Amino acid sequence: MSIAAIYEPVQQGMVDVEERLKAVGRSDLPWMAEPMSYILESGGKRVRPALTLLAGRAFHYDLNSLLPMAVAVELFHTATLVHDDAVDESQLRRGRPTVNSLWGKSVALLVGDYLFARSAQMVCQTGNIRVMELFAQALVDISSGQLKQFMGAFDWRQSRDDYYEQIRSKTASLFALAAESGAILGGAPEDAVGALRDYGNNLGMAFQRVDDILDFVGDEAELGKPVGSDLLQGTPTLPLILLVERHRDDSFLKEIWERDGEQEGVRRVVGMVRDSSIVDECYGIAAEFSDTAHRALERLPQEGSRRALCELAHYMLERRI
Repeated sequence: MSIAAIYEPVQQGMVDVEERLKAVGRSDLPWMAEPMSYILESGGKRVRPALTLLAGRAFHYDLNSLLPMAVAVELFHTATLVHDDAVDESQLRRGRPTVNSLWGKSVALLVGDYLFARSAQMVCQTGNIRVMELFAQALVDISSGQLKQFMGAFDWRQSRDDYYEQIRSKTASLFALAAESGAILGGAPEDAVGALRDYGNNLGMAFQRVDDILDFVGDEAELGKPVGSDLLQGTPTLPLILLVERHRDDSFLKEIWERDGEQEGVRRVVGMVRDSSIVDECYGIAAEFSDTAHRALERLPQEGSRRALCELAHYMLERRI
């Protein structure tokens, strides 16, 4: 099923999300307007705002409260991308030049800060204190996850558990926020709020597993960035961790880098992963998280958006970008 078909139950809401994002991009500050419009109108699948709307659609679909939250999670997500690109000095994002490559690192960091602030402003528009507290905790979790990733760069000895905890903070927490806040604003009973939080968390974990795989086996033209980008930046991801587990000598990656150089070292490690069963194992782990997300939805009513949420979990495993 296509992503557009999955979003069909909240189609008009997604159109409204796009309009509000464009409005945020039309800043009164001339120097801010150009980079803001550039980043907010660059497209993307908009999974997180769709998740908020679909979670609310499962119960009471009140766009007056759901729309500000859906826009907020997308602004939040965009801010993390802008900051990540600036810190990593990435030149491409989705096949387009990054904000930092066009306007410089300082502007990119300030634009990211502004997006975080506008995101918080949107959350306040919901008038729901519980949702505001969830937003604040997600900001803490994501910031700590990003810091752990930065401080752990080129540390190839990370365990799976360490990596899962980092990804839970850096990626899955925003999926959980999107789903749980939608449930709360949609008037879901507490059991369903917990179910959608669990669903969002496991959906985010599956999403990141597939992201890890695509960095090794994806098509560069589709990804919009070079294959092996995470590896080149020193970010240990699941395929690399599994490769290190098979080569117990902790120094083997260091030796590859010293002997072959960074670019050639990346090509060699990517080849080692592709020529092994690691990709299949990673997809199996991603499927386990997706299955757990599916099971969480069993606590939701059959009507509403349950089917779309199930299809979204399937889509996470099949996507190519």
